[in-house]
This record gives sequence, structure tokens and C-alpha cells, in this order.
Amino acid sequence: MADPHQLFDDTSSAQSRGYGAQRGPSGLGYPTASASPQEAFLSDPVSNMAMAYGSSLAAQGKELVDKNIDRFIPVTKLKYYFAVDTLYVGKKLGLLFFPYLHQDWEVQYQQDTPVAPRFDVNAPDLYIPAMAFITYILVAGLALGTQDRFSPDLLGLQASSALAWLTLEVLAILLSLYLLTVNTDLTTIDLVAFLGYKYVGMIGGVLMGLLFGKIGYYLVLGWCCISIFVFMIRTLRLKILAEAAAEGVPVRGARNQLRMYLTMAVAAAQPLLMYWLTFHLVR
Repeated sequence: MADPHQLFDDTSSAQSRGYGAQRGPSGLGYPTASASPQEAFLSDPVSNMAMAYGSSLAAQGKELVDKNIDRFIPVTKLKYYFAVDTLYVGKKLGLLFFPYLHQDWEVQYQQDTPVAPRFDVNAPDLYIPAMAFITYILVAGLALGTQDRFSPDLLGLQASSALAWLTLEVLAILLSLYLLTVNTDLTTIDLVAFLGYKYVGMIGGVLMGLLFGKIGYYLVLGWCCISIFVFMIRTLRLKILAEAAAEGVPVRGARNQLRMYLTMAVAAAQPLLMYWLTFHLVR
């Protein structure tokens, strides 16, 4: 029985029964569950302010990184060149192998912005050139392996040579456009896309060479060379000669003639490079 002279209740036994639990806010001595460290941290207003400040710093840092990346690598523009689907890839490959019956080569625009490649087969893309380049390196490795000439160094030399020629092509075209003062909407990424389409024909030529020997290689590569020449002529003339047509420059004008020669030179360089980068892979 409780001592009638005791002023306060003895709660030591209750604490021992509650394994050290704290008393409730009412002060009646009932044990309450202790808060976890995470809950105690989140309930602290100073901690909340620190978390909000950290989140704002993280958001600012992400925005700064995105701006710097877009300055050197146009990620937003690159997304446009990879906006393709299966139907577009099939149509584009058919156009690269057989461009002779295609009539409309104009790129479609929507509010002064070209539509995504998946909606327009004439729009340049980077998906096919990138996949074709990777496949070309793999096929080159296969060809070297069947001839007992495979080595990582030789395969790396094959890849670096293809990239070096592509870089030289792009730089030469940009310099020529600058010297001829051609105002065109043809961007550097567009050039990489158009020049990268030749890898598709190179893959076909090497594969046919592996299956049917030199005869198959020359037949398929010859067809692909003619096709890429026609494709480049009909595509680039709308880009390079568009300004002359808009200004009403005569077809036989001096500047217009130089632009035509530039278009034909770029188109003629594609078959030469296709042969140069593949002839040693077929024996």
C-alpha cells in the first residue's frame, strides 16, 4: 500500500518495467515509445532548414552543370537526331540503298523548326550513322579474324582511321562553306549525319565480300557507291544551293557554279572513302 505521507508517486518501478521509456506528456507516469533518431532529426527546425538549403544548392549545381554541358555538347540538339523509330530506320535504309525513285527531298518544317526524323525520312539522324559505324568496326574485326589477321591494335587502327577521315571531311566542308560565303542551315551535326551514312554501304560490301569473295564485294560496293553519290547530290544541293535559289542567282553564275562543284566533290568523296576503308578487308 502507498505511504499516506508520500507527496509524489514512485515511478521508478514503472520506468524499470518500461525498459527506460520516457513518461508521457501528461506526467501521469505512463511510458511512451522513444522517437527514432531520424524522426528526431526531421522534427528539428534547424535540420529542416539545412535540408532545404542543401536541396536548393543541389538544384543550382545541376542547373549549372546542364548549362555548361549544353555549351560544349548540345545535348538538346542531339536528342533531336536520335528521335527515330523502327519505321523511319527501315525507310531510311531503303532510301540509302535505292534513292533513284524518291521525288520529294525537302525537309519538312513546323513553325520554322524541322520535324523529328521519325516523321520525315528526309531529315538527318545520328542513330543510323552511329549504329553503322559500330557495326562496321565489328564486321571489320570479323573479316580480319577470318583471315587470321585480327589484333586489338589493328582493329583500333581501323576505327581511328575511319574517325579521322570523317573529321577531315567535316573540317574541309566547313572551310569550303566559309570560303564560298555560303549561308546555309547545314550544321556540323548535319554534316556528321550525312557523311556517316556511307558506313551502311561499307557494311554491305564487306559482308558480301566475306560470303562471295571479291566479286560480291565489288558488285555490292559499286551499287552502294552509286546510291550514296545520288543520295548526297540530291540532299546537299537543297542545303548548299538553297540560298542561291532564294536570291535568284543565275544557275550559270560563278558563285553558283562553285557551290555545285562543292556539292559534287562531297558526293564523289563518299565512294572513294568507302573503297579506301574496306578494300583491305576482303581477300
